[in-house]
Amino acid sequence: MANKIHGVAIDAGSGLEASIKDARQDRATPEDLLIFKRAVLETLGPDASTVLLDANCGPDLLGNYPAGCDRMLAFEADVYHISNEDRITVLPDNFTVADYPSMGVQLLKFFIYYAPDDDAALNERKHELVADIGQRCKDAGIRYLMEPLVYHPTIAPGTAEYAKLKPDLVRRATAVFSDPKFQVDVLKVEIPVDLNFVEGFGQPLMSRADALQAFRDASAAANGIDLVYLSAGVAFEWFEASLKMAGEAGVDFAGFMCGRAIWSDGVALFGAQGEDALRDWLADTGKIRLSRLIAALG
Repeated sequence: MANKIHGVAIDAGSGLEASIKDARQDRATPEDLLIFKRAVLETLGPDASTVLLDANCGPDLLGNYPAGCDRMLAFEADVYHISNEDRITVLPDNFTVADYPSMGVQLLKFFIYYAPDDDAALNERKHELVADIGQRCKDAGIRYLMEPLVYHPTIAPGTAEYAKLKPDLVRRATAVFSDPKFQVDVLKVEIPVDLNFVEGFGQPLMSRADALQAFRDASAAANGIDLVYLSAGVAFEWFEASLKMAGEAGVDFAGFMCGRAIWSDGVALFGAQGEDALRDWLADTGKIRLSRLIAALG
């Protein structure tokens, strides 16, 4: 596939802000989150095809995008302020989808927590929201990158029981949102296996052959819609390995959107030594990590 997406995601909100505040301690200022995101954007943006920013900081940083790096804004309020009862994404109140073209933004990212086995009425509300945003993107003439984050109503992620279910959850969610009624241009999806339970990485609950088949099954469910993989906070080396596994499985995926796996180690450095040290680290380790992920696309 030509024109692969090699994206850097820096759309984290209050969770990242809290981590930075903890790292900065008595040196913390109200501008620290913006400073951190600006550093990531300006340092890694020249080597990325796009950088994803959040609805709160993003509008203030649109002028900082380097040439050749596409602007992408998340159409979400803070992802940490979502009700645990329905897990429906809260929309931002500082701009609308119709404002994207005037801001010079052609890519919209929207995520929703989705459990294929959840209450049917709840899932229908989520379907309607995803479809409504899809229609608004079409009306505005912008591309719609939609991210279903799967969960199970009763089984916690990170457990062996959840690891057994994850391939099917990712496959089913991908199949749902590949329906043309949602008007999705790109599906941003999770790695369909938990490497903690895959042969060669962690507890061998799943063989490597079965893991590769899980990649094939989940990608086939997209019905031709471009897929990009998200890092979901895993360690850099494991996300790199996951991209290589997708290639080994023969998946023709469109690229990746990677956040914490690239830049999270810079939070502590920023806290201890400040912006200049952060930028130096991003220009060295951050760029190396991004280049390795790009190379993993083959």
